[in-house]
This record gives sequence, structure tokens and C-alpha cells, in this order.
Amino acid sequence: MINWLYRFVIVLILMILLPFFLIVALFIVFTSGFPILFCQKRIGKNGTVFIMYKFRTMVKDAEAHKKQYHLQNESDGPVFKIYNDPRFTPLGKVLSHTGLDELPQFINVLRKEMSLIGPRPLPPSEAKLLKPWMRVREQVLPGIISPAILTGTYHKDFVAWMRHDVMYVKKKNFLEDMFLFVQSIPFMGRLFIRSIFEK
Repeated sequence: MINWLYRFVIVLILMILLPFFLIVALFIVFTSGFPILFCQKRIGKNGTVFIMYKFRTMVKDAEAHKKQYHLQNESDGPVFKIYNDPRFTPLGKVLSHTGLDELPQFINVLRKEMSLIGPRPLPPSEAKLLKPWMRVREQVLPGIISPAILTGTYHKDFVAWMRHDVMYVKKKNFLEDMFLFVQSIPFMGRLFIRSIFEK
């Protein structure tokens, strides 16, 4: 019953968001051309590789220029993160800083590759560098909404982020996930307001 209700909610959300998807797609095309989506291999549950979808936020050849900016990497672990990444398009920066670029991952949820709540999936090149104890995070489906992001742990050091993910997996339950989903609504609102006032 819970699984059926869960999938019904996902389909309902997708139907509600469809007009927004179309508007964002048009803006991406008009401001930076095609493609609309950025598709990348990620590591899912039990190490399964899947293709994750995002609205494209960077220039078309962004991956080719990744090494060029490695000295600006703000992560102390094997992941690559730059808050104000030079490869962002103007629209892409807004989408990324508000989390709206992640909305196409509802498709991944429908395909049972992701869930609403869970650890963020890493690319294979980064996931293979995780220590064995960190791989506990791969025992559940990765999520659109990361508990570590909601608590701010994601922006601390890499080990703290991984520890939070592992703790979440060990305590994961349906009611807690619903509570985190409700928390994510005002959190997204705050991200949107902050992005408006960013220089």
C-alpha cells in the first residue's frame, strides 16, 4: 500500500511540475541552446550504475574543462565541488543554487533508480575512491533530497558528510523520510530567496 501511494505521489508531482519543466527547458534552449538535460552515470543502490538526469546548468563542454579548474575544488575529499563554478551558464547558476536543476530526477524515481530522500549518488570515478565503511551509503536508493544537505553536513568536511549518510542509512524509515521531505519545502524556499540576493 505504501509503495503504491508513494508512486502515485511521484506521478502527481511530475504532472504538477510538467508546465515548469517546459518553461525551464525553453529558457535553457533560448539562453544556451541544446541539450536541455545533463545525463551522467552515477552509482546507485548496491553499486548499480544508472543514468541520472539534471537540467543542464553548465556550458556544453563543461566536463572537458573540469581538470582546468581542479585547483578551485572546494571539497576536501574525492568529489569535485565549486559553489560558483566558472562553467555555469547564467541561468544554470540560478538553477543549481536553488536545487531546481535536480527536478528531472523524478524520472529516476519513477524508474526505481532513486528515491525522494537518500544520499546523493556519486559518479563512478568518485565512488570508487570511497573507503569501505563509506559504502554503507550504497545500501539504499540514492535520493533527490539529501539528509546531509538539509542538515548542512554536506557543506562541512567530506568525512562528516559520509558519516551523516551512513548514520541516515542505519536509521532509515518511512516516517523519518516523510519528515525530511516536509523539511525540504521551506529549505528550497530559503535557497530560492538567497539566490535572488546573490551578486
